[in-house]
Formats: sequence, C-alpha cells, structure tokens
Amino acid sequence: MNAKHGLLLLMLALASTAAEAPAPIVVLPDRLTFTTPPAIPDLKTAYVLGSESQPGTYAIRVRLKAGGRVPVHTHPDTRYSTVLSGTLYVGFGATTDDMHMTAVPAGAVYVAPANVPHHLWAKDGEVVYQEAGVGPTGTKMLATP
Repeated sequence: MNAKHGLLLLMLALASTAAEAPAPIVVLPDRLTFTTPPAIPDLKTAYVLGSESQPGTYAIRVRLKAGGRVPVHTHPDTRYSTVLSGTLYVGFGATTDDMHMTAVPAGAVYVAPANVPHHLWAKDGEVVYQEAGVGPTGTKMLATP
C-alpha cells in the first residue's frame, strides 16, 4: 500500500467515526419535573441527570422558596452545589445556628462533604441551585422542619 492509499483509508476512517459521534445531551429547564419532598414543604426538586437510586453521577435542580429552610441533614456522598440565582445561606453542624451561616451568592459553589450535617436557608428570597454528586445517594434528616 502506498502513502496515497494509506491517507485515503485514514480519511475514510475519520469520516465514518465523525458520522457516528453521538449528539450532545441537552436538558432544557422547561422539561424538568419538580416535586416536593413530604418532609420539606419549602423545597422543590427535579433530577436533571441520573437518579439518586442508581450508581453514577447525578444532578438535581433545587428551588427553595423565599424564607424557606432545609433542616439539618446529611447525605452519604459529597455534594457540589452551584447557586444559580439568589443567595443561599449554608450552615454546618448538628444544630441550626443562624448566626454562623455562610452566604453563598449566585455563581458560587459550596461543597457539603459526605455525612457532614448541614442546613440551608433562603433568607433573602427564593434560591435556585443545582447539586451534583455520585449515587446511589439519599438524604437523612436529623431535624424536623
């Protein structure tokens, strides 16, 4: 085989690979289905990717109403939360302490390590954030709303 034929075969292989490349997965916000967990009436959640019961990466979109709180709880996995709008107040520890909460503004990320008790507050108005982690996961409530 000469160089010309080799180059032609390479170009055909690349063209067929490009034609088989998967299209990007796009999840549009208006297609999300939000639900309210029974224990947290101020919260609405929607899985963007994955599922809490399945192994692998997941992403959850969360809406916390103005003044809403998520009581002290833990998760078995580390969670990475990006605030999309509003300011989310986050506190760590086994008890709620409004004086020691950290303001996380829109565009910022906070990390909740696995099994570390934390609580949330939408003190200044509605907050929308997106959480990501690796499942299977869940939420263990340590306090009641």
